[in-house]
Amino acid sequence: MVKVNFRIEEGLHERLIRRAAAADLSLSEFVRLVLAQAAEPNRGYIFSSNDEILATSIQILSILVVAVGQRSPEVLEQGMAEARALLGERGLLDPELEPISGTRAAGR
Repeated sequence: MVKVNFRIEEGLHERLIRRAAAADLSLSEFVRLVLAQAAEPNRGYIFSSNDEILATSIQILSILVVAVGQRSPEVLEQGMAEARALLGERGLLDPELEPISGTRAAGR
């Protein structure tokens, strides 16, 4: 096995550690699997292989958010808070981009 050394930003390192832990893998195992997936010639490119599914999911969830928000803004706020917590636990949400508690993002 070849040893590779490279530098990454501290924030990226922390997010990778969280994602690896969520998958019950060491950081080295996680990074090897991600790199192997990116280099696999018979698979879709790692950064675009799920774009259509993701776009459809976002559209469906956007419609649902509007419908729930019109019926019960309180339920919407509770659901959004729970979603942010789950995404944060899995390292999928940048804490620096989180809105300040009690404020709403533009357009909501």
